Parts: sequence; structure tokens; C-alpha cells
Amino acid sequence: MIMLDERTKKILYAVVENYINFPDPVGSRTVAKGYSFGLSPATIRNVMADLEEMGFLLQPHTSAGRVPTDMGYRFYVESLVAESAFLHKEPLRELYKRLKTLRDNIDILFSETTKTISTLSHYLGIAMSPKPEVTTLKKIELLKYKDDKIAAILFTDEGMIKNKVISLGAEVTQKDLNRIAGYLNSEFSGHTFDEIRQKVVQEMSKEKIMCDRLISRALKIYQEAFYFLYGDLFVSGLSEVLDLPDFTDLNKIKELSRAIEDKHTIIKLLDKLSELDGVQIIIGSENSMDEMKKFSIVVSACKEGDRPIGVVGIIGPTRMNYSKAIYIVDNTARFITRILAER
Repeated sequence: MIMLDERTKKILYAVVENYINFPDPVGSRTVAKGYSFGLSPATIRNVMADLEEMGFLLQPHTSAGRVPTDMGYRFYVESLVAESAFLHKEPLRELYKRLKTLRDNIDILFSETTKTISTLSHYLGIAMSPKPEVTTLKKIELLKYKDDKIAAILFTDEGMIKNKVISLGAEVTQKDLNRIAGYLNSEFSGHTFDEIRQKVVQEMSKEKIMCDRLISRALKIYQEAFYFLYGDLFVSGLSEVLDLPDFTDLNKIKELSRAIEDKHTIIKLLDKLSELDGVQIIIGSENSMDEMKKFSIVVSACKEGDRPIGVVGIIGPTRMNYSKAIYIVDNTARFITRILAER
């Protein structure tokens, strides 16, 4: 990170904060009036020109004031994190109260989390439930559905409930399904989804197992029931974001909509970030997704020891209130981590 003297830093922060609060280019007179720097507008203007030359600020029009670049936001955010300046005093009691009652169903927990953090931040709330390699099976139930179809219901130690309709290609009785479920629970309960998938592949390669038609069918059911590549993605608050002045441009709305629709790409991004500790911030052009280059992401992993058990975060414009976003995401992730550990 480029080193700036204290005076230059203060002026940069003043421009960033002013622009976050009021989405109009910031002039030197605005900074001089709004902040007690004891500097003339001319001096501030010269410093702002230097910041523009260094890439921290941008002047949209010759006669206009200046706005932060992604580099300017990055410098500001790094300073926030270093100084812990995002530690707001406002409690998140409503969030805690609402989430604590949902600890036994992690999918509903993450779904409600996105709605609540979207309401608190006025940005998009996002969350991803645990990945297969860290999701542990508690039990499976198999129910006859219709014709050759059955419903497989998976219960996990993390509180997830997964439902899947599976076509067997032949009818099977409920009595047989109960026997299959009993066998599968005795074999795989307590194992992660990834461990189960590997074990099923190994078992199915053994000829003697294939001689037992019931066990063979049981393994095929498990093979289909456990086919979850990633955790589920939850997104809430599009209406909150569209009310912001940043979204008067129709193209920006389309880009955000495309990014949300491309869940696979967002999941891959969150998957990567889930391995890191603490709050992670990706600003504008730092995003690998083209559709996300005009937006910022603030996320944090929820962990059980060193094991990531989900991700929560916020997507918003680069003109985001980073201080508030970091505070909400950090506290939400810590709280979810705590309530899951208490179960």
C-alpha cells in the first residue's frame, strides 16, 4: 500500500466518507467546511489533485469535484480494519434474538440471516451453507413417493435438512426402503458427505456387494442423494439495493441481476473466501467476475474450530458504507459461529 502523510490521509478519508453519505462529487470547499483541518480550500484542492494523480481519486468532469476510485476505497478500508474503526456502538439485538431460535435448521438460519442483514445494511444479504466435505450425516429417511420414485430426506449434525426425489427405475416397497435406510444409517451416520461419497464408490466396486440386490440399490440411492457439489446459496434484499441512488442506471441493475443469477460463480467465490479468517472485502475491479466489477463484497466465514461451516456477507455498490457493512458481517458471523457451537 502506498504511504501517505497524515494530512493527505485525512483529506482522502474526508472525500470517501462524504461521497458514501452523499453520492455527488466532493469539492475542496465541501471538505474545508465539513472538516476541521484548518486548511484553505486551495490547499485541499492541491492535495486532492495529488491524490488523483496517485490514483486514489477521480474527477468525473473538469468542473466537478472528485470521487474515490477502487484504490481509494481500498486504502480507506485497510485503515478502517487496522484501526478497528468499524466497531459501532449500536447493538444487533434484533439479529441475535431472531437467529437464536433457528439454530436447529441451518438452511432456515442462513436464509433468515440474509433477510436480516439486508434490512440492517440496505444492501444484498448473502449466505452459503456448509460444503459437503464439512457436512456430517445424522440420519437418512427414505419414503415411497410414486411409481418408481422415492423421497430421500437427509438430516445433518449441522442442522441441515436436504430433500431429494430419486428415480430408481423399478418399484420398491416401503418395507424395503426402511431396511435400506437402516443399513445406510448404520454404515454412514457420523461421516461427512464427501467421506460417504468416496466410501460408496469403493463399496460399489466390490463384486460381492453387487450380488446383494438390496445393498446394491442402497448404494445407488446414496450415490444420488449425496450429490451436492457446494453448499446452498441464499440471497435477499434486491429491493433494498434498487432503492439506492447508485442504481438509477439500468445497466448496473442488469449486471447485478446477472451476477445473482449466476449462483455457481458466486458460490465458487464464497467457497474460496470461506477458507480465510476474519472479514474479507473485495472492492469493484478486484472482483474476478466481470458482472461484479462495479460492486463490493464484504464476507466472513462462520467456523467450528478451524472448520468452515458457512459464509455470510453483503454485496453492495463500491460507494458502500464499509464501516457499517464490516461491523454487521463480522458480528453476524461470530454470532452464528457461537450459536452453532452451543447446540
